[in-house]
Amino acid sequence: MSYSFNKTLNCTLPEAIEKVTQALKVEGFGILTDIDVQATLKTKINKDMPGYRILGACSPPLAFQAISAEPLIGTMLPCNVVVRELDTHKTEIAIIDPVASMLAVKNESLGQVATEVQTKLKRVAEAL
Repeated sequence: MSYSFNKTLNCTLPEAIEKVTQALKVEGFGILTDIDVQATLKTKINKDMPGYRILGACSPPLAFQAISAEPLIGTMLPCNVVVRELDTHKTEIAIIDPVASMLAVKNESLGQVATEVQTKLKRVAEAL
């Protein structure tokens, strides 16, 4: 089982971030976190790498349902979206599959929420 939904876009990293942010918004997700891995690794260990961002996407109503069903599920939230530069005009998007990531959690109520989030995130990937 794959653990992410992937799409390659013919655009720059900033353009890809804008596209994925807008596609997430259509499905009711906002960005809670934006981790610039490239900048962090350069600052912390003086290593260069292509652009690499991790966006933490969250649908507040679905997050509430998930936390209500499984209080410690916050260890797996928000849903990560990787946006990484392949070259100057090609970017890969990888969106976590919440069903795959939560296989270890045995909670039927949570499974229903994860399936709903999965459906929405698949639509995001397809819309890109």
